[in-house]
Amino acid sequence: MLRQWLQTPEVAQWWGDPDHELDLIRRDLDSGNITNLIVAFDGRPFAYAQHYDLHDWPQAHLDHLASGTRAIDTFIGVPEMLGAGHGAAFLRALACSLLEDGAKGVVIDPVPHNARARRAYEKAGFTLVEEHQTEDGPAIVMHFVPEGRQPG
Repeated sequence: MLRQWLQTPEVAQWWGDPDHELDLIRRDLDSGNITNLIVAFDGRPFAYAQHYDLHDWPQAHLDHLASGTRAIDTFIGVPEMLGAGHGAAFLRALACSLLEDGAKGVVIDPVPHNARARRAYEKAGFTLVEEHQTEDGPAIVMHFVPEGRQPG
């Protein structure tokens, strides 16, 4: 299922070579440092998400954030589920759950020109904080801000 999802044009555009990414996900499963999730709606799997403590998976553009902050990587693998609000809904639920479980913060770091993802993240409650140049190219850091709270 993951291989099929990684091969969809929308996912491959942002995640890269499906075989390489599937190999990375397999290695992550064995590491114990990353939580891997299959997301379902009405019993139908449609998305993949992973989250991890920033300092267990060092990335220069995130190193300045507080220890205990969780980072999320995600994609929707079922094309007909795109643009219907499912991504924003599950990301909001996941981010709230991570904070309830003690995370100091929750971030996500899409590439700046991935407009669809950025809209979903904003609808979920993430706000743009900063843009960085990484070894993989430009990325923006978006922080989750629960409803009723001020950013920062």
